[in-house]
Amino acid sequence: MTRTNDDTWDLATSVGTTATMVAAARAIATDEGVIDDPFAEPLVRAVGVDFLTRWATGELTSADVDAEGTTWGLAQMPAAMAARTRYFDGFFADAAAAGIRQAVILASGLDARAYRLDWPSDMTVFEIDQPAVIDFKTTTLSGLGAEPKTELRTVAIDLREDWPTALKAAGFDTTKPSAWIAEGLYGYLPPEAQDRLLDAVTSLSASGSRLGSEAVPNTGDVDRDEARERMREATTKWREHGFDLDFTDLTFEGERHDVGQYLDERGWSSVGTPMGELLATNGFDAIPEADDDRQTMNGVTYFTSTRS
Repeated sequence: MTRTNDDTWDLATSVGTTATMVAAARAIATDEGVIDDPFAEPLVRAVGVDFLTRWATGELTSADVDAEGTTWGLAQMPAAMAARTRYFDGFFADAAAAGIRQAVILASGLDARAYRLDWPSDMTVFEIDQPAVIDFKTTTLSGLGAEPKTELRTVAIDLREDWPTALKAAGFDTTKPSAWIAEGLYGYLPPEAQDRLLDAVTSLSASGSRLGSEAVPNTGDVDRDEARERMREATTKWREHGFDLDFTDLTFEGERHDVGQYLDERGWSSVGTPMGELLATNGFDAIPEADDDRQTMNGVTYFTSTRS
């Protein structure tokens, strides 16, 4: 179903399913020993999307479901998500080492960093997501006997609502430096909503704050019908296994600003790392090149931005 500005979802439908898919990829990367996220697989199981559960547990492999010769599929995801996980884990570790004691995870989904990372004893982690997502993850992890490794404050609100006020009501201090991450988020926001989010983060961030971003390329000139057809060809076998999710319906059209440039014009200093460089740095194979890399993970850039 095509996205709208007021649509709803959970972790088993629409854009929410992407959070579960990413957790499944982290579960595979954990099983392969390249990251350590012991909560990924049980969270995927709890969501209950059969296709993703079977993939996370090894009952299905990418060879079973990826189209032959595709440059976009399940085969590339575990390494890409492992590299991405290492990037943002390292981002928080560096921020904590620099003395920052407020961390904010935007659209936290099935992120379990508050439960698995070694945080300073005086760190506060804020997680922002829809009430149903926050409730599901909190309840599931509690049922597993998991406890946060630092003070965790959940902010149950949709990012389309007045989340800055809710964040401050939860105890966020705008006078102190903070560390933010936006992981797997921008691509599912309309271009103008991406700008509003970055403006809000800027207004809430004291000098010395940091923002880690997974930035997607501008695809305003991409032929949506052609992209949709390529996606359907790449995911034909997914549907044969009962999983019908069209990623081209989850994103929004329009000209999108470059995240690093947008932030730098507003008082930040950004350093970007393309996906290919991130994979190579972490010892992973490159993702095969496509005719238009903007439609694959190769088009993604990771930014660490510092508020001056």
